[in-house]
Amino acid sequence: MKNKKDTETRGQGDAEISRVPASPRFSLFLRLPLSAKILIWFFLNLTVLGVVFILLFNAQFRLNLDWVFASRAGQRVDAMRSLLVGELNTTLPDDWHGVIDRFSEAYGVHLALFEPNGEPLIGAFSELPKEVRQRILLLPARRSASGSPGAGNRATPDQAFLRTDDPVRYWLLLRTRLDNPRAGGVMRVVMVAQDDSLSMGGLILDPAPWLWLAGGAVVFSLLFWFPLLRGITRSLRQMTQTTRQIAEGSFDVRVSTRRQDELGSLAESINQMAARLDGFVKGQKRFLGDIAHELCSPLARLQMVLGIWEQRAAEGQKEYAKSANEKAQQIAALVNELLVFSRASFGEAAVRLAAVPVREAVAEAVRREASETVKIGIDIRAGLTVRADGELLVRALSNLLRNAIRHGGETGPVEIGASEEAGMVSIRVADSGPGVPEEELPKLFDAFYRLDSARTRETGGVGLGLTIVKTCVESCLGTVVARNRDPHGLEVVIRLPVGE
Repeated sequence: MKNKKDTETRGQGDAEISRVPASPRFSLFLRLPLSAKILIWFFLNLTVLGVVFILLFNAQFRLNLDWVFASRAGQRVDAMRSLLVGELNTTLPDDWHGVIDRFSEAYGVHLALFEPNGEPLIGAFSELPKEVRQRILLLPARRSASGSPGAGNRATPDQAFLRTDDPVRYWLLLRTRLDNPRAGGVMRVVMVAQDDSLSMGGLILDPAPWLWLAGGAVVFSLLFWFPLLRGITRSLRQMTQTTRQIAEGSFDVRVSTRRQDELGSLAESINQMAARLDGFVKGQKRFLGDIAHELCSPLARLQMVLGIWEQRAAEGQKEYAKSANEKAQQIAALVNELLVFSRASFGEAAVRLAAVPVREAVAEAVRREASETVKIGIDIRAGLTVRADGELLVRALSNLLRNAIRHGGETGPVEIGASEEAGMVSIRVADSGPGVPEEELPKLFDAFYRLDSARTRETGGVGLGLTIVKTCVESCLGTVVARNRDPHGLEVVIRLPVGE
């Protein structure tokens, strides 16, 4: 007993755990379309790769930034140095401040000149961090007098690029010499460029090409992934529509199986399931029809015998004979409904669709089911026709009218109307009864379904009337739905194509 109790306790705990709702963000992700999930996952992958690239990029820059001089950035730096040296060599020393300021504004960085020992000469700043000053002292003397890189400087470059922290600054150090006779001849200097960003105004890193490259990568990825996503979503959409039709009872639909992947296998499985269900349902209906047909003859003989017995029975037995005869009639009526249902189910292949006048079909149904105590209102314009089988349509309308009279005829009139819209005709049969609970509406057309399971044959039938309606209408390639009226009552709508 203890083990059983522990097992039940653990089972309850597992059930409570399984009922824990997912987080709102995760549940929102689960409700997204498959295409959105794949795109989100793809861009999340790009984001992770981008973050890793940035971290490695920054780590490399923290270790050694001198590699930039081997790229196009080195060419831009040499060009800037050559221009600045040429300008200073032809300008009076008193005007060097203006030249430095002009170049600073043109390149978007802060420029200054320092002596080889780190002492300031000209520029917007004069204080240098300790590591920058130490790096200046390590720069070798520039051998080329023209201001361009000398061939002998490749082993020990006369330029450096570094980063300092607190605050973050980037420093470009260029050792060169000026040859201006008006400044006293040759003098060795260190050009220092300082900026807050790695790009240094585009001198070191130009972001525009990278942005264009990133945008092109995104656009290319979208175009590259779009055919795959479209194929997946199209297949899933077709499978969803097909399975929905199968759930509604249309077992003759099929899914395209041209794909050779998992979706193709799923489509093939859906087709096999539809074929098996079609065989099972048809076999069940055929068996039901055969049984009902075989019961007709013995029931007819039984009714005849019970009728004779009721006429010749003694006074004490007449009540029993009458009750037995009524039960036999109820069984015969049930068998007859089963036969109608079976024939309607298999009538789609042999049905002949033609233009049927709606008013004539409704009049025939009213003639069959009319009651002297129930008022029936008809609002159908003359000349309105539908494409259907006349006998099946009358049978469907008769069942709807009988159902409306039985459940709503005592509380108000039964109304029958029809209207045309967008090539379809809607035939409405409405009563003023209590209606049906909303959650029960989808089950009304199920075979042998009754709203109140306690109802007897005298009060509610066996639950085949609306099923026969649905079968007859669908055999005519139409649809039927039921909905509650406001404030009370039930309305059943048959939709059929306009008759030509």
